[in-house]
Amino acid sequence: MSEPTPADYRTLLIDALISAPDANTTEPDLRTLFTPSSHRLALDPDITVVRGARGTGKTFWAKALVNERLREIAASSYMMPRLRRTRVVTAFALEDKGEGEPCFPMKRTREKLVNDGVDPADLWSAIVLMALDVPEVQDIKGWADRVRWVRANPEEYDTAIAQADRRSRERGETLVLLFDALDHLHRERGQTDRLLSELFRLALELRLTTGTLRAKIFVRPDMYENAPKMFADASKLGANAADLEWSRENLYGLLFHQLGNHTTPEAEMFRAATGNWTEQGGRHVAPVHVLADGKRQEEVFITLAGPFMGTDRRKGHTYTWVPNHLQDGKGRVSPRTWLKALCKAAVLTGEQHAGHPTPLHYEAIRGSIHSAAKNRVEELWDDIGWAALAVEQLKNSQVPLEPSALYYAWHQGSMTAEVREHLKDSRSGSGPRDLDSSAAVLEELIELGVMTRRSGGAVDIPDIYRLAFNISRRGGVPRMPSG
Repeated sequence: MSEPTPADYRTLLIDALISAPDANTTEPDLRTLFTPSSHRLALDPDITVVRGARGTGKTFWAKALVNERLREIAASSYMMPRLRRTRVVTAFALEDKGEGEPCFPMKRTREKLVNDGVDPADLWSAIVLMALDVPEVQDIKGWADRVRWVRANPEEYDTAIAQADRRSRERGETLVLLFDALDHLHRERGQTDRLLSELFRLALELRLTTGTLRAKIFVRPDMYENAPKMFADASKLGANAADLEWSRENLYGLLFHQLGNHTTPEAEMFRAATGNWTEQGGRHVAPVHVLADGKRQEEVFITLAGPFMGTDRRKGHTYTWVPNHLQDGKGRVSPRTWLKALCKAAVLTGEQHAGHPTPLHYEAIRGSIHSAAKNRVEELWDDIGWAALAVEQLKNSQVPLEPSALYYAWHQGSMTAEVREHLKDSRSGSGPRDLDSSAAVLEELIELGVMTRRSGGAVDIPDIYRLAFNISRRGGVPRMPSG
């Protein structure tokens, strides 16, 4: 096999990463199934709550767990035999665009039910019975009547749960009910918290009263923090919660996994150049040091991007620079953002630095951060639109800035009124906990990782959000020149 050229690897980077895994629009498959070591606990059937920010893999794992073949591979990779004896059913997810009625109400129906005074506990109970294929509920037409049946028949509900538990026990399996895509339960924050609180309470009840029925709830960390406080014994959830975290080694392992599993000759060249890959279950698995050893990963990445973010070390090392500039205020990097940024860097290198001796040019990497920031902010608008609106009010300013200056900018921009108007859109998520308090809004933005507070109290904004709003920072990545 001929020695790969920079152009070969550049082609591989673009082709393998151009459709970076997005479980909202694409189904997980053997090639994209990467099993980072830090996600093992999240897949345990006994883990009730899986916390993860946008793009960290919540929907990816929710879909992969339902797929028997992918679940088998995960069980093997994580050496978790119990996962092989687990049946997984989707109880709540993205609104189904296929045929047939889903086992949960669509958003407009859901909001009407809640606004009309339906008890969230009864609503979730009806959804669980639908997911368990209980005929008495499935035969009822309309969600309002289903919820009324549940409320009027508590003994029948208990019997249905007990029967489902017995069937699973007889089969020697655990039955996991998955709940995903909870970001847009209701446009009002208080109602969203009530709905989530009752879902968490029901999940805990299933765990404490049945031997084989388990709920697994994929949720954003900020949504989890507030809702469990609203019911007794909520603290017990903490012992059954896990986070979808991505270490720097996990991010590089994901990158190399995607490159090595692409279906092109360039991928074969990459595998040959980076060690002895093995084939397992229809996918290629990299040597463990390529997946998890930072020193070896840096060596591999240097072949793709060179050692420095300039002509020497003064501009920083590529291996650490890229993830550092893609992270939010909590130090988290979305794997989707990570892959898309590197794909963009390859495209920019081919357009502007085609003769460069490595596949990625450092200036193209810098340029890709702007593209990554734009994508990340688009996701912020989708998930937490009020937070994006709050940052937008600082456009063309400079950080860090004192909280008083931030509050003044929000006052001048009528931020509170703008957020209230934004939340009227049925597609909007819920709002902040206390919109009328600028200090509370700031604290929530810091909790979300959208803003940070420096040691002296000044407010800063991570590059991954700052650049898309054309906010400058002394010593940071320059904002995109106008014109």
